[in-house]
Amino acid sequence: MASSLARLEEELTCPVCCNIFKHPVVLSCSHSFCKGCLQRWWTGRPIHECPVCKTTSSSNNHPTNLVLKNLCENFLEEKLSVSSEGLCAEHGEKLRLFCLDDEQLACLVCRDSEKHAGHKFLPVGEVSGRCREKVQELLKPLKQKLEVFDKVKTNYDLTENHLKVQAQNTETRIKEQFKKLHQFLQEEEETRIAILLVEGAQKSQEIKERRDGLSKDMATLSDAIQATEDQLRADDHVSFLQSYKTTMVRVQLTLQDPPPLSDALIDEAKHLGNLAFRAWDRMKDIVSYTPVILDPNTAPTMCSLYDDLTSLSLEYEQSRQLPDNTERFDYHGYVLGSEGFNSGVHSWEVEVGDNTNWDLGVLAESHPRKGEICGEYWKLELFKGKYRASRNVTDITDLSLKQKPQRIRVQLDWNRGKLSFSDPDTDTHLHTFTHTFTEKLFPLFSNFDNDISLKVLPGKIRVTLYDHS
Repeated sequence: MASSLARLEEELTCPVCCNIFKHPVVLSCSHSFCKGCLQRWWTGRPIHECPVCKTTSSSNNHPTNLVLKNLCENFLEEKLSVSSEGLCAEHGEKLRLFCLDDEQLACLVCRDSEKHAGHKFLPVGEVSGRCREKVQELLKPLKQKLEVFDKVKTNYDLTENHLKVQAQNTETRIKEQFKKLHQFLQEEEETRIAILLVEGAQKSQEIKERRDGLSKDMATLSDAIQATEDQLRADDHVSFLQSYKTTMVRVQLTLQDPPPLSDALIDEAKHLGNLAFRAWDRMKDIVSYTPVILDPNTAPTMCSLYDDLTSLSLEYEQSRQLPDNTERFDYHGYVLGSEGFNSGVHSWEVEVGDNTNWDLGVLAESHPRKGEICGEYWKLELFKGKYRASRNVTDITDLSLKQKPQRIRVQLDWNRGKLSFSDPDTDTHLHTFTHTFTEKLFPLFSNFDNDISLKVLPGKIRVTLYDHS
């Protein structure tokens, strides 16, 4: 009887969840699945294929397999009646033993049968504790995984909220800049806002899809944990061991960690950087162009950027809650330019004024944004009243300047491997790094003075028109 029940149970098992069918539906290829399992299997998949034979399903309406549904219900009722009595379904004897080789309950007759020849048995009361401990050990990483997922989901929620704030603030700034222009630029304003809203909607949708996927994984983990803990709380050894195999499958569930959020935030620099300059053809007399735009997605919580993304201030007392996106620094006040350079000559000037603690230079693209400072950078800094040139935390050169510069010009010649600093007011050379650059470099800014901001100054605009006719 037991063997027939086992064979029948295999026939009534869903290939996806490996449990007895619940609300079975049949596909055109004749394979049957739980309705819920099929829906979860197809979630996020553009093509609806059979999980077993990969045949494409052309319809979303799949009929209920009534015959299979009735068989499953009858089977569960029969199995429940046998199991509730604690008797061997094959021999009708009391289930007193547990076969360690097959990991299943057995009676005294089973022990002496050919089926269990050479197998090792232990009393159910003796082996139940061991099995519970084993399940509990396997349950620990699932709980830890759920904690990791919960932290990631929290960051997803924070990122989505920040996306909305970014979109609103960016739209406001765009409107403010366009108010300074003449009416005929209205179309350009509407175009910029439309692009912003599309990007915001797309990235918000991406976050929503990731969060929904994560929620499903968390639900799967929570269900597995809850079901397992319910089983572990069962006082009946026989009941626990009858579902032991199923429990072991459940607690060895493996799910991939959610990928880190990269490029998830609104690209404010794209929308706001050099916005007025893009209208120079009609407004060049009132337009200013800044060669380097600061990237707010790299700014740590204590740093604040002005609306035009050219000024950096420090606000220790007003540290903000920001998403932990991969682009953002978390260990010091570094902020990068929105564009990196891997060729050519580039120059920008920064107003430092009476700021008493700042860094200016370039940073390699591979430099880590999280944890300790261990990447490549080349910078000029004012620290504790001393000017220094540094390549890393140990390679530092003290500089002797005759007077305190109010502005610093930074010039990068990537191809020749030179990074020079000078005082544009006195045309005084301050320091030059020489290095064979091999990767993209980003302008680097750091402000540790709580009272005075750093400001990237506008460049001089020279417009030359060519007749290509």
